[in-house]
Amino acid sequence: MERLRTACSGLFAVLSLLAWCKPGWAQTTQPDPYGSPPPSGLQAGGLAPPGVGASPSSNNYDPNAAAPQQTLREADDKDSGRGLEFVWLNAEAGYELVGLQTFSKNNLVDAGFTKTTQQGFLFGAGVGLRLIFLTIGPRFRLGTFSDWQLWTADLEAGLHLPIGRIEPYFTVGGGYASIGSFNVKNTNYQMQGEGVKIRGWNARLGFGMDIYVTNVVTIGANLTGDALFLKRPTTQPPTVPCAIPGNCTAQELQAQQAVTTIYQNDGTSIGGGMTVTGVIGLHF
Repeated sequence: MERLRTACSGLFAVLSLLAWCKPGWAQTTQPDPYGSPPPSGLQAGGLAPPGVGASPSSNNYDPNAAAPQQTLREADDKDSGRGLEFVWLNAEAGYELVGLQTFSKNNLVDAGFTKTTQQGFLFGAGVGLRLIFLTIGPRFRLGTFSDWQLWTADLEAGLHLPIGRIEPYFTVGGGYASIGSFNVKNTNYQMQGEGVKIRGWNARLGFGMDIYVTNVVTIGANLTGDALFLKRPTTQPPTVPCAIPGNCTAQELQAQQAVTTIYQNDGTSIGGGMTVTGVIGLHF
């Protein structure tokens, strides 16, 4: 009995020594009841679980796992950082060519009274809302010419194509058009300019480009084409002055009759215009 007790004591001492020399052996034999990943130092068949922050030189480095992070970093580098916009406003100035009877004419005005094709400076402004790449808002333009003025008040919609700091866009619009402020000094007739009222509506197509100098300020250019649908109601005809007051020649009387025939009836036309402007804008 004493020998059996001595042998058991010796066996227990040997097992204790083996457990002290290789603690990892004892730990690996215990399963994890919660399914948590084994310690990072463990391997099975030469494979190890991926570790956080694994380097390319380590055995558990997965290049496919790093690809999405690299793509996100590159996207951040290329991002303009502008963020979303909700409100925009801009001002423009440029040059405009307009023909009142470009496509059709029906006694809108008498060529002896005023020039039907004019060119000159244009000023305008717009404001509106933006939803991602779509914009909408009103725009006002005033063109000043030697014989008359043309102003339009339109509702304009735009499609914008952001490319970093450069943003091309297309616009379409339409609204009210008015011609007035006739300069009678350039005519041969005695007629009050305010007596002629030409009104109608216009349709517009445009293309432009904005450059974001900052996240808020842009500079750019805009090219537009307009179709003008105009109408003049019956107007008091102008008076053709006689070379000798009270003693008009047959030619002067004939001119007076021709003018009277034009303005005693309504007149219509379809005109056209082309505009090039520089634009400065604010975006919020």
